[in-house]
Order: sequence, then C-alpha cells, then structure tokens
Amino acid sequence: MKLLLALLLSPLLAWAEPAMTIRAAELKKQPAVDAETLVELPENTAVDAAERKGGWVRVKARGTEGWIKMLSLRYGNAGVAKKGDSGISQVFNVARTGSSGTQVTTGVRGLDENQLANAQPNPNELAKLEKFATDEKGAAGFAAKGKLTATALDYPK
Repeated sequence: MKLLLALLLSPLLAWAEPAMTIRAAELKKQPAVDAETLVELPENTAVDAAERKGGWVRVKARGTEGWIKMLSLRYGNAGVAKKGDSGISQVFNVARTGSSGTQVTTGVRGLDENQLANAQPNPNELAKLEKFATDEKGAAGFAAKGKLTATALDYPK
C-alpha cells in the first residue's frame, strides 16, 4: 500500500518549483563554474527550478535548460500560496518542502569520499594559519584601534 501511494505521489514531488534570480547569473551547461555559459540571466528572471546537485540547481528559463548557482535564486514567499495553488496543491507543497512550501538550503562545496579517504596532514598550511593567531592582548589592541569596546554577554542556552 505504501509503495503504491509513493508511486502515485512521486510525479507531484518531481514538479519544478517556480523561482526567480536575485542577481544577474550565468546559466551553465553543466553544474560547474568553468562549464560553458549558455545564456546570461538578468536579475528577476523567472525560472522553473528542478534537480539540485551540490550548490547548483537545474533550471528552465527563456526556453533553455541549464544549471545556476543555488544562492542566485529566490523561491516563493514563505507562507504565501504561489499563483495557481489550490488548497490541495498546498497540501502537497507542505509534504514536499515543509510547513511553508519553501525550501531553504545553503549550497557548499565539500569533499568527496575519495578526498576524505586520502586526506593527509599539511604542516605548511597549518604554519600559515598559525600566523593569523593572536593572544588576548593582541586582540584587545586591534579592537582599540577600531574603537571597539568589550561587551559581556550571557552564554546562549
């Protein structure tokens, strides 16, 4: 029964989600910075967002399909029905994306399994990082130059 229900609802979950570019962005052929640029999308361009891969989203815009950086998109307003949403489609939006019908994620570029498995310490990079370290006196001197003052805060619970 659960399998049948999942099969019946899966097309609803695969629908593209309307979004808009929040800045000018390049529509790429592949989800990579150095991939071929298909078209430049201006700010506030309507797109249909679909599959996600890392920090990239496959979109359809202006008759072209390609990849755009996830952080260049804004999805519908939280708590507001998208144009054309009926009560039943809002129920599916909740099932698909949470209480608001809006997906909120942050794209980051991480390490793959192979990179993690073959990771090696790098003493030279550690030495570079240690050059940025300071003590309490150095930090206080830096803050004083910037006319900053100390403020005591309660530890958040």
